[in-house]
Amino acid sequence: MIRVLLAEDMLMIRSALTALLRLERDIEVVAEVTGGDEIVPAALSARPDVAIVDIDLPVVDGITAAAELRRRLPSCRILVLTALGRPGQVRRALAGGIEAFLVKDAPGDRLADAVRRTHAGLRVLDPELVAAAMDHGESPLTQREATVLREAAQGASAEEIARRLHLSAGTVRNYLTGAIAKTGARNKIDAIRIAQDAGWL
Repeated sequence: MIRVLLAEDMLMIRSALTALLRLERDIEVVAEVTGGDEIVPAALSARPDVAIVDIDLPVVDGITAAAELRRRLPSCRILVLTALGRPGQVRRALAGGIEAFLVKDAPGDRLADAVRRTHAGLRVLDPELVAAAMDHGESPLTQREATVLREAAQGASAEEIARRLHLSAGTVRNYLTGAIAKTGARNKIDAIRIAQDAGWL
């Protein structure tokens, strides 16, 4: 029996994925979480063989959470759910050692096969997805600029970001200005949109 943890914040999608997996005799969903911060604690408790992780999760994004899960529970294989329109995220995940991807709009019958292949240690890579990721440029943002922009995307003010990251508000504003310039954006909101669409956050 393949034990699966499912991390997806949208209830309808999570319920549909769980229902699909429960039709399989050799797959058991042992944990469901909605936020990236819940993945590692749930995995350490439930001990899944495979974690299906959506990239776009609240609190902690799926790629960051997957990297922590690989470190804390290396026996658990990770299958990332993503969209074709976010090649920058795929590049980030590949750089982080994730080897299994399933495109969100793939036919439902591919999910169980992807879980089995991931569990067996095989790579699950959509050629179109990988090609798009390779053709897409790397993020122009520094790690700190991306972190500040990610915090701003959650609605935090410069002062709040400064407190969280132990920086001055002026330094945070400088990072935001740099991110705006590097993304070619008109303002902070536009920079967040551009960076998210490119998968740089």
